Amino acid sequence: MSDKVAVLVAGSWGTALASVLASNDLDVVVWTRTEEQTREINELHTNNRYLPGVELSSNIRATTDMEEAVSSAAAVVIVAPSSAMREVSGQLKQYWSQDMLVIHATKGFEIESLKRMSTVISEELGCEEGRVVVLSGPSHAEEVVRRCPTTVVVASLDAKAAAAAQDLFMNTYFRVYTNRDMIGVELAGALKNIIALGAGMSDGLGFGDNAKAALITRGLAEILRIGMEMGANPLTFAGLAGIGDLVVTATSQHSRNWRAGSMLGQGKKLDEVLASMGMVVEGIRTTKAAHAISEKYGVQMPIADQLYHVLFKDRNPRVAVEALMGRDPKTEMEMMPLETWEQWHT
Repeated sequence: MSDKVAVLVAGSWGTALASVLASNDLDVVVWTRTEEQTREINELHTNNRYLPGVELSSNIRATTDMEEAVSSAAAVVIVAPSSAMREVSGQLKQYWSQDMLVIHATKGFEIESLKRMSTVISEELGCEEGRVVVLSGPSHAEEVVRRCPTTVVVASLDAKAAAAAQDLFMNTYFRVYTNRDMIGVELAGALKNIIALGAGMSDGLGFGDNAKAALITRGLAEILRIGMEMGANPLTFAGLAGIGDLVVTATSQHSRNWRAGSMLGQGKKLDEVLASMGMVVEGIRTTKAAHAISEKYGVQMPIADQLYHVLFKDRNPRVAVEALMGRDPKTEMEMMPLETWEQWHT
């Protein structure tokens, strides 16, 4: 088998995953959109726009030619923004072959169709969705490139494909578990970004730790509720892709979603926030998708709903918090009836 791996594209997370692969002595070719970024990676071994101050391995090289990046590769790792996933996968199709392992590490939905990323990829490549592997979990790019201990999960309906992805990435600082619940892993990774936006907004409003802890906990309940309705195993949400990724994204200043939410809480408008970030904030697009998904499945997602109105209907963040706190009384476990829980244990 070839020791070449292609990574599409060279944002912060794509570059961090390329660094993991390079540290495993693999030949890593990163596909980029610009000649300027290609020259920087190849000549200076940096990618300062996305990971300032980081020196990249000489095992990583870049190209703007997708055929050059993908040709003869054993695996392709797609880390395109959700908004570009269909376009990038469509470009990949003419160079992809059936024996290549396909992994994606993008956390979001296609807004127009509300489809998960593995569905989009499989449609464009013309392969079974179960062949695609998703990589997710609590993993800030800024820490991964510094080789801080990090643990993630890879999920696929194809156990052999998941095991192959595990072997590809696993090393002494990047531990990888496998999971068969691809739906749950993808939903958890996408939806936690909404709660991270809310946690950042809570901090921006100065509400303190009590409010943020409640937001994370009840946010997990929303994710679990919609996840089960869409066919996920509830246990997935107690794992790395669920509570693990939710905690790290909702509490760290590395998190773009937390930072965007914090600025919203401080009174900045969405356009101003996006302009100052300079990078994709997946939680914003995911909030729009989640609003439509909750209506489609008839599942209440009150935190996502209030954030939708803050982001897209110009609702004041304080008014949104008051609306959440003023909802009718509920029982804490309404999101998972006992009989539903028991079906996973019989």
